[in-house]
Amino acid sequence: MRRAAYAFFVVMLGTTLPTPLYPLYERRLGFSSLLVTVIFAVYAVGVIAGLIGLGGLSDRLGRRPVLLAGIARSAASALLFVLANALVPILAGRVLSGLSAGIFTGSATVAVIELAPAHRRTYASGVATAANLGGLGAGTLLSGALAAWAFAPLRLPYWVQLAALVPAAVGVLRMPETVGARRGGFRIRPLGVPAQLRATFVRAAVAGFAGFAMSGLFSAVGPSFTATELGHRSPALAGFSVFCILASSAAGQLVIGRIPAGARLASGCAGIVAGALCVAGAVEARSLALLIAGALIAGSGQGIAVSAGIAELNAGAPRERRGEVASSFFVACYLALSIPIVGVGLLVQATGLRPAALAFSAAVALLGAGALASLLRRP
Repeated sequence: MRRAAYAFFVVMLGTTLPTPLYPLYERRLGFSSLLVTVIFAVYAVGVIAGLIGLGGLSDRLGRRPVLLAGIARSAASALLFVLANALVPILAGRVLSGLSAGIFTGSATVAVIELAPAHRRTYASGVATAANLGGLGAGTLLSGALAAWAFAPLRLPYWVQLAALVPAAVGVLRMPETVGARRGGFRIRPLGVPAQLRATFVRAAVAGFAGFAMSGLFSAVGPSFTATELGHRSPALAGFSVFCILASSAAGQLVIGRIPAGARLASGCAGIVAGALCVAGAVEARSLALLIAGALIAGSGQGIAVSAGIAELNAGAPRERRGEVASSFFVACYLALSIPIVGVGLLVQATGLRPAALAFSAAVALLGAGALASLLRRP
């Protein structure tokens, strides 16, 4: 379980390394705020493509070969960023990064759970989500710190990730296989959700969508907001603000076991709503402290909602379709990082950064409140 969780952590770490560096890319390569959101959305498109095209493949080929393919794409993305001095390699690197995350998000989640003893499956679900979200948060913190205090800020973070991928690949090679090859070979089968799980899936997916939308706002425009609206231009601080929402999301796994099973998704939604309202207040007041508080609250809610959703779905899914169901769930979550985030970029161009961030935070709060009301009404 630990080997799969470590590989999961390192691959997801690589996907957020560019986040604190976007203001540097803007200054050095002349990118606009809209282009930054497009670059961010391209990553989400890569994730969704990986989830749809390859998310269920590990159910037939085995977890290990699919995870190795994800590690290879993550390494190729890091190399493109090391060499990047223009838009095209950055876009290509983000697509490859998204594909690696798409492969890992469903398959590694299920692998971590399957490698745990039967009586620790709920705990393993938290470990998988913590590796996912903790890796995302660690990537922003690492690249922000290196950009602020080390040399080659647009190169060094990716060299560090390449070094960390080596033991990840070795660990996956030595990891016990939990599936084995099944019939169907390399044929790609469309994702789907068993009929008996669809009601649970919709509730979990709406909550996950709201949580990912909030983290997407921080990742796509958070660094620019702290630099231009709050006057804090340090890449380390930009990385820290994004780290807060992602790390608190991972930390939410520590308390999920203390929440009654039937109340976990509702508790996650409540946290997302409270965090989004706090972020809206921070934008209006131009308060860094309130922004960090909103990140911590929304992140905790996201972590609880995502972990609760994936645990419910994994418990109800047939063994031979667990990777497919998990990938379908994360497709719904990652949709929140594509079209809505590009919409934020367009709104920034039309109205400015503060009004766009305020409107988006309010929209997330309304979506989370709707999901919460639906959960409270269910039997």
